[in-house]
Amino acid sequence: MSDQEQGAGLNRRIPEAGVAALLLAAGIIVITDSLRVGIEWADDGPKAGYFPFFIGILLAFSSGWTLLQTLLGWSRETNLFSQWSELRDVGAMLLPTTVFIVAVPFLGLYFPGALLIGYFMKRHGDFGWVTTVLTALGVPLTFFLIFERWFLVPLAKGPIEAWLGF
Repeated sequence: MSDQEQGAGLNRRIPEAGVAALLLAAGIIVITDSLRVGIEWADDGPKAGYFPFFIGILLAFSSGWTLLQTLLGWSRETNLFSQWSELRDVGAMLLPTTVFIVAVPFLGLYFPGALLIGYFMKRHGDFGWVTTVLTALGVPLTFFLIFERWFLVPLAKGPIEAWLGF
């Protein structure tokens, strides 16, 4: 990869506009729902939407202003948000974590947790197989013993735990 390609990356405008648009949408949702539940002052104090309404107004106004400034200044040169290599590193962490989060409702916490720990240890930690397997199995087992047996707090379980009788 050339020096020029290595230094290239994502411009600041795209993430700035994206986050501002998401926050603007969140502000509009808060305002809309606050109006639904009521923003008036009742005999016993403010209704449920009173304070969230004003927070939504502030959020929508500030993010709308940021979005407008970003869009109006789109053509001018801006700083780099992140280099492509840095974004690849973030993706290497984000993708497996997202798969873990999606898997938990279907497979429980323990099995996906063991896979995630094992993946990160091998892929990003350069640990040997013995250390990786012992840790990947030991951490969920420890969590099971502490939460399920000691504190009596059930965590999400899936078909493997059901097959084992838990």
